[in-house]
Parts: sequence; structure tokens; C-alpha cells
Amino acid sequence: MNIAIIPARGGSKRIPLKNVKIFAGKPLIAYSIDAAKTSGLFDKIIVSTDSEEVAEVAKAYGADVPFIRPQELSNDVVGTRPVTNHGIKFCIEHFYKPKFCCCIYATAPFLQAKFLKQGLDSLEQQSEKSFAFSVTSFPFPVQRALLKNQAGVAPMFPDDIGKRSQDLEEAYHDAGQFYWGTTDAYLSNRKIFSQHSLPVVLPRHLVQDIDTPEDWQRAELMFKAYVQGHHSE
Repeated sequence: MNIAIIPARGGSKRIPLKNVKIFAGKPLIAYSIDAAKTSGLFDKIIVSTDSEEVAEVAKAYGADVPFIRPQELSNDVVGTRPVTNHGIKFCIEHFYKPKFCCCIYATAPFLQAKFLKQGLDSLEQQSEKSFAFSVTSFPFPVQRALLKNQAGVAPMFPDDIGKRSQDLEEAYHDAGQFYWGTTDAYLSNRKIFSQHSLPVVLPRHLVQDIDTPEDWQRAELMFKAYVQGHHSE
């Protein structure tokens, strides 16, 4: 049995009530719930929130909200892992112990069911691994990054700054969409960003962080372009 846990705190300072704000016609969190439902991979899709408003929206779109998240797990400094683990422990205590858990961000309107399936498949095929999560490539070689200081600029990686782009190894970053893991791995001290994990590579046009109003505007423009391009095919 597998569960999805979608952390969706009510408080958001830069974009108030971000998780239920209307994005391209429906609440932002609805896209994550819909992708999880479409995948058919989960016995339960649990939204972990401290907000009654978020809870009502989540339930309206078909998610379970079996608890209201404790206040000590709902402040600005608590990471995603403790919130996910709290949901897993609740499930074990009240329902059953899932084999796999997938933490899905509520701010992932580009999330697609096929990538969720790819993540689970990779974990099942390589049972020595503990996690599988979404990544995407940087659009420019990170080895040629620059630091700005009082003197001007300086290369972050001096040995690589003069190399051709095609001679530099491609680098990836967390795409911020989903994090599969075995239940035992989540409840252990194993780190996600480590050799214990497998990458699920997403195309860059399906990845956009949504933390600021500018991010939101960019994501909506990307989403509109993607939907229009899809419909024209």
C-alpha cells in the first residue's frame, strides 16, 4: 500500500494562502491532488495542514484530511521531512503501515502522473535505494557561476570558468515536486539528497518554484503556454 502526503500550511507571508489561491482557474493545491489521483498509485492521498480553509478545499478535490497538523509542525522553520513523518506515523497508528510514501508539494501545478509512476517504478526496480525524487537540469553550466563582491566579480569555480560549455558535466537541482521513499527510509536518518536516492529527470519547462509573486506570474505564463501548446498538437 502507498500513501501520498501533501504538506499545505495555511500561513504564507509572501503569497497569502498560497496553497489555495486560484491558479489558472482552480486552487493551486488541486493540481497536486489531481495528479496523485490520476496516477492511481495511492491508497490514500493525505493533505497535512493547520488550516481549516485549506482542509475544506483539499477535501472538495478528493483528498483525505484525517487530522489538523499540530502547531509545532506549522511554523516557518519546520522542514518537510518532519511533516511527512508525522503523516506517516498517523497512518501507521490509525490505518496501516504503507510500503511507500510520496511527499508531494502543494505548489506543483506542472506535476504529471507519469513522473510519479516513473519514481515509484525506479524505486521498486532498485530495491537497494531508499528515495526517488524530481530533478531538472540547470539551464546554464553551474561551473561558470560568478560571485559578486566589493571588488567586482569572481568565478565560483576558477578551474572551470574558461572551459567550453560542452566540456562541463551537466548539473541538476531539486525540482520541488515529489519525493518518493520507503516508509522505513523516511522514518530513519537516511538523507534524501544522497547516494540513497534516484533522480527522476523532468524537462525544464515543467519546473517552476512558486515562492514569490514574481514566481507565481511566471508559472501562470508557463502554464498557459504549455496548455496552449498541448491543445494545438
